[in-house]
Amino acid sequence: MEKSWKEAIKKVLAESDSPLHYTEISEQILSRGYYATDGATPAATVNAQLAASIKHDGEKSPYIRVGKGIFTLKNTPSAAVTTTSTAKQIKSAPLIATDDEDVSDSIIHSFGMYWQRDLVVWRSDPKMYGKQQALSKAVDFGKQKGIYILYDHHTVVYIGRSIDRPLGKRLAEHTVDRLGSRWNRFSWFGLLDVTQEGNLRETTLNTSLASLVATFEALLIETLEPPQNRKRGDDFSAIEYIQDVDPELKEKEIQNTLRAIEQRMRGGS
Repeated sequence: MEKSWKEAIKKVLAESDSPLHYTEISEQILSRGYYATDGATPAATVNAQLAASIKHDGEKSPYIRVGKGIFTLKNTPSAAVTTTSTAKQIKSAPLIATDDEDVSDSIIHSFGMYWQRDLVVWRSDPKMYGKQQALSKAVDFGKQKGIYILYDHHTVVYIGRSIDRPLGKRLAEHTVDRLGSRWNRFSWFGLLDVTQEGNLRETTLNTSLASLVATFEALLIETLEPPQNRKRGDDFSAIEYIQDVDPELKEKEIQNTLRAIEQRMRGGS
């Protein structure tokens, strides 16, 4: 196991034949056991490490950014090939903001796609757990604010917003109102940022018109999934969270399994 994020990042990039997005770098670090963390935002940590090195170390930084959130090591075959093949593309593309600008100019900080209704314990103020990656700390998004979509499988049945009342409370209301029997999945796009400790926090909005348009485009692409769009949209730097089962449901499943085993043992005796 490496002693720092920096060493782990260099190890993953050195082993890769091509540049990697920072989310993939963090996923490989954790899955390969190169570094251990109990933080809730490993992808954001890796992104910050890379951005800080490029910004502060300059030419001495071992990394180069070859695209939006995509990095590789200097003086490697992948760096030479990528720099040559993508130079025109990067030059003609919209200006790539630094990662510091990404954070401050972003409206949507986190989102979850097609979460399952039955993996949440629905109360008046429920908890809704998600992880950046399988091995990272779970975050409770019950207090998140933003936009949500209700689905009947893949069919959109309702779009709403959660500002005055947080996301968990709004969705709990939809389990007992006229929509109660009409949805089994949901997606959400959150305005609150996630700290390394796994808490939600408000951030100052400093958004340009271009960023607003890019966010609207990205939201439509993400939710409608048009076949001709191959990417989410420019400058959409939000982190997707994978749904995690409520610990209460996990405990119930364990207890049910134990009871079933106990009954079989009694029947066998």
